[in-house]
Amino acid sequence: EPLGVRSPNATRPWQHVLEPLSGYLLLAEALCERPSAAAGAWNFGPNLEDVRPVSWVLDALCPLVPGASWHAGSASVLHEAALLSLDSAKARAQLGWAPTWTLREAIERTAEWYARWRPGADMSAFTLSQVEAFRSARQRAGSAG
Repeated sequence: EPLGVRSPNATRPWQHVLEPLSGYLLLAEALCERPSAAAGAWNFGPNLEDVRPVSWVLDALCPLVPGASWHAGSASVLHEAALLSLDSAKARAQLGWAPTWTLREAIERTAEWYARWRPGADMSAFTLSQVEAFRSARQRAGSAG
């Protein structure tokens, strides 16, 4: 059944869960090494080109999920911001953190994870393989963490 989406034009800062987790690990390390310098609020968000509308993400995801489709549903009566984004400049400058995977790769990796999960694959091993792929990509890119 097609997914009804109430705000397909809403723009959000999409990223794979491993992106902010890598930032949190860098921050934890920095807090241990220099607590006063690393204290405060931090954001770990995607590159600006990966801040996309919901419809873009669904259009990229649906071809990767057999039978998936979506349509614009009824408008929400709830107030929702049309644009959400994160300013990660502090994390980039002070921790050397930057996103590793593009949004398209994050979508592909997420779809792949669910495709393995549905038939009951060993998700511990598969998840660890994705973590390793992420770590290797960070190393190739020369990113911290």
